Amino acid sequence: MNLILLRADDAWTGDRLVRLTDRRADHIRAVLRAQVGDALRVGLLSGNQGRAEVQSIDAAGVVLSVQLSDPPPLRHRFDVVLALPRPKMLRRILRTVAEFGVGHLYLINSARVDKSYWQSPLLADHKLEEALLAGMERSRDTIQPEVHRHQRFRPFVEDQLSLICAGRPCWIADHGAPLALSHTPPGPAIVMIGPEGGFVPFEIELACAMGAQRAHLGERILSVDTAVPSALAQGLMAA
Repeated sequence: MNLILLRADDAWTGDRLVRLTDRRADHIRAVLRAQVGDALRVGLLSGNQGRAEVQSIDAAGVVLSVQLSDPPPLRHRFDVVLALPRPKMLRRILRTVAEFGVGHLYLINSARVDKSYWQSPLLADHKLEEALLAGMERSRDTIQPEVHRHQRFRPFVEDQLSLICAGRPCWIADHGAPLALSHTPPGPAIVMIGPEGGFVPFEIELACAMGAQRAHLGERILSVDTAVPSALAQGLMAA
């Protein structure tokens, strides 16, 4: 945990003192081994970052004096449309998306997505938040990616994709594309990543008919949980 994330509904005294009694307090005591007077890196969820001085610490909790003056880091230039991966991959991908600072993640259906994936407990709001916060704490971010769920591919592409793109380029990952994602023009964009095995030809054709353009991630075939960080890293190269 490289950032202690605070919430507006924590136990605040005024706008400077906050008392923590949950896993964050445990982390400060057991992992950081902080003492009274130590300075910690903190951030307010959806707000600024800064420093906090430990005012008191005991088995019951930790009291911090907080000063928030630094803005959160910039968002990644890509928003991501992702065919819902297997549940065991989803948690890792959510952390990755948060670590890269993606603003919006759209989880969609695809021909190669097993229907049972949509029943995963990891799709519950509190589970999504838990995984995203872990990535934010690691990367020192206070802005939580917004996760959107769309269980029907065709209505999403036909009715939502052009609205989501809002004039931005939309790149759909396709191993046979002539253009590398890392060579696409800089600036905000949408990147669509398929399931294991990729999008089927009909899905690529439909997305392209709605304005998407094909781009590849490299010569190798990648698993989904490798393709997502690869695409986001390539987006930074072309920024």
